[in-house]
Amino acid sequence: MDVSFTVWALTILGLSVLIGADFFIGRKPHDVSLKEAGTWTVVWIVLAALFGLGLLFFGNGQASQEFFAGFVTEKSLSVDNLFVFVLIMAKFAVPSHLQQRVLLVGVLIALVLRAVFIAAGAAIISSFSWVFYLFGAFLIYTAWKLIQEARADEEDEAYEENRLLKSVEKRFGVADRYHGTKLFVRANGKRVLTPLMVVMLAIGTTDILFALDSIPAIFGLTQDPYIVFTANAFALMGLRQLYFLLGGLLKKLVHLSYGLSVILGFIGIKLVLHALHESGVHVPEISTPVSLGVICGVLVITTITSLIASKKKAAEDEAAPERVEA
Repeated sequence: MDVSFTVWALTILGLSVLIGADFFIGRKPHDVSLKEAGTWTVVWIVLAALFGLGLLFFGNGQASQEFFAGFVTEKSLSVDNLFVFVLIMAKFAVPSHLQQRVLLVGVLIALVLRAVFIAAGAAIISSFSWVFYLFGAFLIYTAWKLIQEARADEEDEAYEENRLLKSVEKRFGVADRYHGTKLFVRANGKRVLTPLMVVMLAIGTTDILFALDSIPAIFGLTQDPYIVFTANAFALMGLRQLYFLLGGLLKKLVHLSYGLSVILGFIGIKLVLHALHESGVHVPEISTPVSLGVICGVLVITTITSLIASKKKAAEDEAAPERVEA
């Protein structure tokens, strides 16, 4: 889809207004209720749907289908990211009333970083078509790794700070406690970071690792930088509310990694087929409607089987003490 500079500018301005409104509404630190989280989750999904329909009416059907396929894929991958966010919040003992502020700024940092990744990815793809082979192989490898991790069933997960974050903490120092929403304070005459600033950086920079599979995945569905960026933006901007809405439900999605591995593997195969086609090899290509159907189907099946398995395990755990007593 041919997108002019004006459309790009208006889109970024519109997204900035939405982010600003979200920040203004949640500017006062507070505990986020399920009602608030649910309402805003629906709002962001409706906004994404309206944007996709706008592409249909003002662009074309192909662009709209690619956006929805990309949005659903990025949204499903972002749910997996929430597991790590939970670990980060626990490690830094973030007060519940500050968590929404942490996620808002962290997601904003992630969005800026992803924009850089998307621009770099688009430039590489336009110059080197063979990169599709690399993207495809990487996604298939990532899918296999996800299956291995899911089968390992590691219960004692722990978040480890990346080297960048450790170097920032060492360079500037960190206060020994939270100071409300302040990001910097003075301690012993020296300006240091607050734990709030550190955890924001942790969530924002950790997304770099998530982008390594999500960006190639969406480029496997569309090579249009505009659609790639907007799908990522809408998926990320509703992530904060989704974190509070899902809450304990995250632990019940026991088959999510399997579902995501199928999706990544499927897109990886799609990329390899596309690369072969671009090289002149006569192979079938997977259309966007088929891709969207497979992605949605896998997510529905994964969610249903996860909830059934979680319910069964909960019933077994309740019955276990009774068998011991007997």
